[in-house]
Amino acid sequence: MAKNSSASTTQFNAILAAKSHDPFAFLGLHTHNTGWILRSFQPHAVAVKLKVSNTWQVLTKMHADGLFEWQGEEQPSQPCTLQIAYPTETIITHETYSFAPIISDDDLHLFAAGKLNQAYNTFGAHVCTLQQVAGARFAVWAPNAARVSVVGNFNLWDGRVHPMRARGGSGVWELFIPNLLANDVYKFEILNRDTGATLVKTDPYARAFELRQGNGSPIAGTAAQISQGNYTWQDKNWLQHRAQLDWLHAPFNCYEVHLGSWRRNAEGACLNYREMAAWLVPYVVDMGYTHIELLPITEHPLTESWGYQTTGYFAVTNRFGSPDDLKFLIDACHQAHIGVILDWVPGHFPKDDWALARFDGTALYEHADPRLGEHQDWGTYIFNYGRNEVRNFLISSAYFWLNEFHIDGLRVDAVASMLYLDYSRKAGEWLPNKFGGRENLEVIDFFRELNTIVHQDFPGALTIAEESTAWPAVSRPVYIGGLGFSMKWNMGWMNDTLAYMQEDPVHRKYHHDKLTFGQLYAYSENFVLPFSHDEVVHGKKSLLGKMPGDAWQQFANLRLMMTMQMTMPGKKLNFMGNEIAQGIEWNVSQSLDWHLLDNHFHQGAQCAQRDLNQLYLQQTALHALEFEHAGFDWIDCHDSEQSVISYIRRDNAGRFAIIVLNFTPVTREGYRLGVPQSGQYKELFNSDAAIYGGSNQGNAGEISTEPTPWMQQAQSLVLTLPPLAGLILALK
Repeated sequence: MAKNSSASTTQFNAILAAKSHDPFAFLGLHTHNTGWILRSFQPHAVAVKLKVSNTWQVLTKMHADGLFEWQGEEQPSQPCTLQIAYPTETIITHETYSFAPIISDDDLHLFAAGKLNQAYNTFGAHVCTLQQVAGARFAVWAPNAARVSVVGNFNLWDGRVHPMRARGGSGVWELFIPNLLANDVYKFEILNRDTGATLVKTDPYARAFELRQGNGSPIAGTAAQISQGNYTWQDKNWLQHRAQLDWLHAPFNCYEVHLGSWRRNAEGACLNYREMAAWLVPYVVDMGYTHIELLPITEHPLTESWGYQTTGYFAVTNRFGSPDDLKFLIDACHQAHIGVILDWVPGHFPKDDWALARFDGTALYEHADPRLGEHQDWGTYIFNYGRNEVRNFLISSAYFWLNEFHIDGLRVDAVASMLYLDYSRKAGEWLPNKFGGRENLEVIDFFRELNTIVHQDFPGALTIAEESTAWPAVSRPVYIGGLGFSMKWNMGWMNDTLAYMQEDPVHRKYHHDKLTFGQLYAYSENFVLPFSHDEVVHGKKSLLGKMPGDAWQQFANLRLMMTMQMTMPGKKLNFMGNEIAQGIEWNVSQSLDWHLLDNHFHQGAQCAQRDLNQLYLQQTALHALEFEHAGFDWIDCHDSEQSVISYIRRDNAGRFAIIVLNFTPVTREGYRLGVPQSGQYKELFNSDAAIYGGSNQGNAGEISTEPTPWMQQAQSLVLTLPPLAGLILALK
């Protein structure tokens, strides 16, 4: 190193010690006196040559640890072409540090402002061609790093070999490495500038992960390859239909699915995405659902987290196949007129030391103060929504799934935990906002921005909030002060309904208000009525297991509850297994108990759900005005003594359906029911029918009205109400 200046010596020592934040200032081609100098750091090479005017000129090894240098008067063509001899092979490549910057100043500006919606095309690793040379470009955000290197199987995981270029004060680091291929595995090695600690981290924008237990990332292909891969979408008609659909007044009946445990093959292994397309899609169509909702399929290391501890916000979990395989499944759904909702988790992330947690040695994606940055219930970190780059990361993730995978909507997990600074915290364990309140103002801004972008850029796509409190205007537009979600889960209705149904029928008359209270707020939001996965785990029992009574009564209660859910105002969601009356709690590690369908009662439950689903689709009175007062009228909500409720569902063309629900195991003969119009009525559905496993009591044939005013209606019917059963009636 005697031939180099003291400044050069300092720079080389920084590279040798893997502490250089500006390797381009020393390595690569530079002017030198009256000529040129090229420095290349190749610690694993035996010899290096440079191509100058079609001749190979030898670089001098200036340091035993691998600094090679060439000087000459003639400028080599850039990027400089090298011949590198290793102990076992010789390759021709290009000097990494002779390429121009990759990321435009405009993209850096948009990212810093939180407005780079497709940041996944800028950050991460992508195979590309730069200055007519094939290779891979890398970019990562690590503002508190003194040095960031790309490490991988292509450089023996040596952080000295490929230190990245810092882009000013943006906190962004970038590098183009020639001759890399898609599927080469990489990570980022980060040197924290304050502590000197070295971290090895998975790329936050990685498109894929190694099979567990590995956590490196294969390099993605080009932008075109990533968007299309080897798969050509066939869902143009679906997307056009979705964009024009009046979803507020259309049926929405969602089947919530965990892909790893819906069905397994004969060997007990999970079905892959393409096998799911062959099994799941026809089943959903046959059952009459309009959508499926996938529990998180973003990559996650722990299967038992059900996907809710996400480490790869841009990566399809490889448990079930490749990104193209998932596209095949989604496209199969679309071609069968089934929408696909993705369960998306922007509220927290796990503490795995190789992932997002303390990414550059500081609380980067999360808050440093545990009173803001740690979720005590789940042992996870909470995103710092006030940081533009973090907000950009999350919105870009949402954009990725909607844009690249044609997802039809996002169910946003744990919204309540995000909105409240004191969520699940005791006094003194949380910090108030700047006004002294408990509302997370940064999250409010985040949701409004997210929902505005989704609805603006993806016509017809839905956003659905799992929000369990009385926070106002969750599903109201941003421009009138709402959060902007399309819909919100009605957790109050779900909790009241399940609490009521678990009561012994003899006591239900004392809890009648749980059936009726929901109508006091039913139209304050665009509600979904959910019986989700959360209600059938952790000792809560399956839906069937919650029902009181002997086996016959349990099934009758379940069918009755199904009938109420499908006829009350609000869109619908049911977790897989509810429709076959799964007897035990959901187990993420095994298939649903499909063998139960050999039993008449389980067959009956499935048949009842199928028929209810079809009625919901066909009868506009059951779905057209689910979010409006005009779609619902009580006939009688006060018959607590007999535990009977009755109501009318209407559409905007004057059509209506009559629903009567009897919550006791007592057959009620001669039950007079007021109806709004005279004529002949017919049972469209009776949950006590023999085909469903019931006692087959009811009202066969036509039922004629009588001119006896009743229940504030001008006409009335005299009915037989079957035990623990629901009836749906309509004019012939």
